[in-house]
Amino acid sequence: MMKIETKYFGKMTINEEKIIRFEKGLPGFYDEKTFVLIDFPDNPVFQILQSTTTAVVAFVVASPYRFQMDYTFDLSEQTKEDLGITKPEEVKILSILTLRDPFIDSTINLQAPLVINAESLIGEQIILNDRFSTRTPLQTEKARA
Repeated sequence: MMKIETKYFGKMTINEEKIIRFEKGLPGFYDEKTFVLIDFPDNPVFQILQSTTTAVVAFVVASPYRFQMDYTFDLSEQTKEDLGITKPEEVKILSILTLRDPFIDSTINLQAPLVINAESLIGEQIILNDRFSTRTPLQTEKARA
């Protein structure tokens, strides 16, 4: 177990076995290599991707499939190799949200999903082609828990 300072929940104890490594960091946060997913209390749709080293570096994330059921893309062979992905069950896809007030104006970034090997906990944020937007409306009325 390890204690970290978080942006939204103060000090927390996390299980070190749940730390996700982003070897390349995240765009704009290249020095941030280790994160943990924190569940939102009472809301299974959203999670916080929290840096384990910098409290202010935290992103609200969700599965893009809760908002865009037809969301698909192919992983490059390089990404599969970098993350050690050998079968589809190992892949966890998350997207970063930009929360706005009012919430209905919030957006989800479908152009740069987080791809995580759910077994080895190695991740990478990949940039897709222009078919997707970094600011897709959430369409929360269509969201499924």
